[in-house]
Amino acid sequence: MMKEIKYPQLLITVIFGVVIWLIPPPAGVTPEAWHLLAIFLSTILGIILKAASMGTMSMMAITLVALSGVLAPGNPGKSITLALSSFGDKVIWLIGISFFIARGFIKTGLGKRIAYIFIRIFGKSSLGLAYGLGLADLVLAPAVPSNTARGGGIIYPIMKSMAMNFGSVPEDPATHRKLGGYLTLSSYNMNLITSSLFLTGTASNPMCQKFARNLGIEITWMSWFAAALVPAALSIVVVPYVLYKIYPPELKSTGDAPAMAAEKLKEMGPVHKNEWLMLLAFVILLVLWITGDLFGIDATTTALIGLVFLLLSQVLDWEDVKSEKGAWDTIVWFSALVMMASFLNSLGFIPWFSELIKKQVGGMQWMVAFPIIVLVYFYSHYIFASATAHVAAMYSAFLAVGISVGVPGTLLALVLGFCGGIFGTLTHYGHGPAPVFFGSTYVELKDWWKCGFLLSIVYIILWMGVGAGWWKVLGIW
Repeated sequence: MMKEIKYPQLLITVIFGVVIWLIPPPAGVTPEAWHLLAIFLSTILGIILKAASMGTMSMMAITLVALSGVLAPGNPGKSITLALSSFGDKVIWLIGISFFIARGFIKTGLGKRIAYIFIRIFGKSSLGLAYGLGLADLVLAPAVPSNTARGGGIIYPIMKSMAMNFGSVPEDPATHRKLGGYLTLSSYNMNLITSSLFLTGTASNPMCQKFARNLGIEITWMSWFAAALVPAALSIVVVPYVLYKIYPPELKSTGDAPAMAAEKLKEMGPVHKNEWLMLLAFVILLVLWITGDLFGIDATTTALIGLVFLLLSQVLDWEDVKSEKGAWDTIVWFSALVMMASFLNSLGFIPWFSELIKKQVGGMQWMVAFPIIVLVYFYSHYIFASATAHVAAMYSAFLAVGISVGVPGTLLALVLGFCGGIFGTLTHYGHGPAPVFFGSTYVELKDWWKCGFLLSIVYIILWMGVGAGWWKVLGIW
């Protein structure tokens, strides 16, 4: 059993934070901003080193922020109020509530049924099977913000079952390339693409929305989706095919898969009442997220409507909400990281940092600075084991730097946001579902990294190249 606290790593984290705290703040930075930076960076390091769970690290950070009084010197009551301020943020609750709604897909079996329907339609070949699993993920993504729950809890078990039924079993390395390896990489990457397509596709996306708003840039559910639509659609088409060429399955025909899926659907029986109610809730959510701007209904309000509908219709009960540990865990660590990153901006550290970088890059044209910023942000993910930690540590600073050299704010805010899903392709620890898929043992480490790097180039071409043309059409730049 993994230890909750790893004391050597925790000691390194504490020493790192103390050292930064004791360094005199540079000219132009207040002591409060510098000390908050020390707490923030040591928290990020603790998460990267896995010194403790994200929840434990976050509670430590909130406590240190309150005790140190960095947000309200000499006012202990106000310090703790400000340290806890992000728990009331609507973006935090959008993700938390969406986790509760996602539980409905698993509890009712609707998510599994959708996956088997797509396999029955597309599963006659290994390539078709990859597309079928990917399309199932696509349908679930808007309302299942935990891509770990979506990929690891719904898609992965079905993917593994299909591979094993065709003789590709984890226990026998000689059979890994038969089908399991290809489906593993394809399903994982399709999960990353759908994570980038929807604002509610993965937990770090609303964090980007929040940080962009702090800098005066407004991103809605629909504006995110519209900007991501073309590059994401192309990625969904291209990525399984590219993997089919660079990491081909030995088994090309999977003609029995549709029959297997049909048998699973038969075992599930006809669509029952709770599945229909879950589907209705899903439609309501999508319609209101898409049209919310027209009716003045906020995305978080929409999520609340969906949750209340599921509770009143008894698809979910309050015990389901209480027992959804992933949601409550996310609310805690999300609130802590957002609180610190937001106050780093309001206390002046982020503006100071962006001005410092601006002086270094001099008169660089924004069209030159833009790809440099995005590429550095994308490939720096090699050092992060969490998309959330990466976004919390770097998103605001990189966005502020880009804006300071003239990059259109909305363009950069969206593109850095989209990176939050697709940069997970790089490593076997790069995103929440990665350990689940890599843990199947179907793909060797060197193959995962090699394919991840090659796919990163594909993503950059599709999102930065073709995407740039689409964003010009939309008037984003």
